[in-house]
Amino acid sequence: MNTTFQNATQRPVAPFRHDIVGSFLRPVAIKEARAKFAAGEITSEELRKIEDVEITKLVQKQKEVGLKGVTDGEFRRSWWHLDFFWGFEGVEKKVIDHGYNFSKGETRAETSILSGKISCKTHPQLEDFKFLKSAAGDDVLVRQNIPSPAQFLQELQRPENKEITDSVYPNVADLLTDIATAYNKAIRDFYDAGCRNLQIDDCTWGALCDPKVREFKAKLGIDVNELLRTNVELNNRALEGLPADLTINMHVCRGNYKSDWFAQGSYDVVADTLLGGSNVTGFYLEFDTERAGGFEPLRYLNGKQVVIGIFSSKNGELEDRNQILARIQEATKVVDINQISISTQCGFASTEEGNILTEEQQWNKLRFIKEIADTIWH
Repeated sequence: MNTTFQNATQRPVAPFRHDIVGSFLRPVAIKEARAKFAAGEITSEELRKIEDVEITKLVQKQKEVGLKGVTDGEFRRSWWHLDFFWGFEGVEKKVIDHGYNFSKGETRAETSILSGKISCKTHPQLEDFKFLKSAAGDDVLVRQNIPSPAQFLQELQRPENKEITDSVYPNVADLLTDIATAYNKAIRDFYDAGCRNLQIDDCTWGALCDPKVREFKAKLGIDVNELLRTNVELNNRALEGLPADLTINMHVCRGNYKSDWFAQGSYDVVADTLLGGSNVTGFYLEFDTERAGGFEPLRYLNGKQVVIGIFSSKNGELEDRNQILARIQEATKVVDINQISISTQCGFASTEEGNILTEEQQWNKLRFIKEIADTIWH
């Protein structure tokens, strides 16, 4: 297919023209070490040393496949979101009866509950970032991924958790203020440690695209449109007053657990609020299957960047090159080619279990994405 993209140029800042969402399949050494730690066979210090070695290898591998922005693969985390929540004061880990229900099964049953007011002193993942920055050197941009404030709010207001949350915060306005304040403090600390690229991961928007989820919320007496406004306002409050040279992007997900998914539906119902109202530079959006609908909602971007996730991290098969080029061409009917970048729709391991593909397939997919990008943007 001889698709020509006129005046398509590379992008020197994040999001880059070929990019990643952030998480990578955990290597065997990490899985074995975490199992030994859980069994009491090694100490936390010994586990961390093993993680250090594997993260250093991962950074080098990311460089080898041509990535300009790198992460630690979330190798020190069990979950993409809960581990971060557990790092705040006033928050505890809890094992519950049921996990999140996905299309084909259920996740592990863990959550975050409140034990007191939320605050941030020194978030434990700050040390993780410092190690990543030292391991990465100066020839790539180091990215810190965190779950969104709206995601934290949703976790605390899950039906299983709401009673506890309400007992600590009878006034929802106080809850929102403390979440925003804690996040703002954590982000400033990452910045002071050298972070200049922050990614906010947020599944709340992908879920609210799904008619079944919206119906479920309505049955609970929740005004979905008001919830959308609350989510965007909370996220924006957490980002207030941050340094201008900190680039912040948002990733919107529809679920990514052992290659399974949670939600489906077009972005149409959230696009105006999400894309038009979020104070970020760009978005990483899922478009790898029909579940996400078409590109038309991108008209709400208002000049922001978009990384279209038209490659799947849920399987190892390489996409058809011509179909990929045709989809990029389709997206340019809505937004300019230089507002677009490409990536997988999500990370390869949003939880430590990882998706169902091999590490070799993971890296081959990233090489393929770079190859496509290099034929378009120069």
